[in-house]
Amino acid sequence: MKTLIALIAASAVRSYRLRGPMALAVTKRTLPRRMSADPVGEMPDGLHAAVGGSGSPLPDPKRGNPCLAVIAGERVFIVDAGERASETLTRMRIEPGRIEAVLLTHFHSDHIGGLGSLTIQRWVAEQTTTRMRVIGPPGVERVIAGYNEAFALDSGYRTAHHGEAVARSEIGGMTAEPFSFPQGADSIVVLDDGALKITAFEVDHSPAEPAVGYRFDYKGRSLVVSGDTSYSPVLVRVAAGADLLIHDALSPELTKLVGDAAAAAGLAARAKIFADIPDYHASPGEAADAAREAGVGALALTHIVPPLPLKALQGPFLGDARERFTGPLWIARDGDLYSLPSGGKGVERSSMIGRGPGA
Repeated sequence: MKTLIALIAASAVRSYRLRGPMALAVTKRTLPRRMSADPVGEMPDGLHAAVGGSGSPLPDPKRGNPCLAVIAGERVFIVDAGERASETLTRMRIEPGRIEAVLLTHFHSDHIGGLGSLTIQRWVAEQTTTRMRVIGPPGVERVIAGYNEAFALDSGYRTAHHGEAVARSEIGGMTAEPFSFPQGADSIVVLDDGALKITAFEVDHSPAEPAVGYRFDYKGRSLVVSGDTSYSPVLVRVAAGADLLIHDALSPELTKLVGDAAAAAGLAARAKIFADIPDYHASPGEAADAAREAGVGALALTHIVPPLPLKALQGPFLGDARERFTGPLWIARDGDLYSLPSGGKGVERSSMIGRGPGA
């Protein structure tokens, strides 16, 4: 019996020792394919929305702070860049050098907290020849000036270490491009080059002002990003007939549960925060109403509040949203890809994490 146990133990030790070399061999074989993968270049022509963060400021191991990559043809635009944005986009293998511009919806920390790391990743990417453009409503100049100053020492270190050929000092940092609505208007076209049109529109996220959403139109397909807002008639009008609406959503019922628990634990400030936040976010039902009234083809809910640690909580989170909007309705996840091929009508949902060469 002792001999058998010794043999089993020796076999286990040999197996353990083999794991390292085997893992190294697999990594050596697959890493070049993973690094050279270009999912954006392989996508069918059309509009695509890749979710780089579907969460909120509340800690959520499954969801990063808000971030969405909108892909038009092979052009990449980032809407908001919360914490973990660059990490998730890297896991999705969206090459940072492809990023043409970042569009900010407003300046809450969870929507801008990842700008620094995203800028650094784009700065040293192979294709980069310009500073990263950051487009947004008034105030974007102040945000970008602050970031550029905060990262000035870091940028200098990296140029000194890697050299001007890799980390060119003249293209480090970001360039702010503010826009303002014309007098009496609540929307403005911020880009229109014939193939792609991007329209910014006003939303209600008071006291966070200004706050905007964006509509993208490309080759007959369209998607709308709400940013953070309560139910918004402006959004309903601008989103009319869009193929896909990506709307923030907060469950008042589940949020109240968290707030009540905080109060019971004697955390008065935290309880106050949870009591305050429902008034400047739409509920899933209100987002569904907006989708139905705008006549959109499909609805994806993001900026999920509160976190949903159990899958069974998705039903209580949605409430009666599926009755209020009968088209395709999804709770967005980090890594989700919503595809709107040109010439088509539907919306296809898949994931960009854990697929492709070497996955």
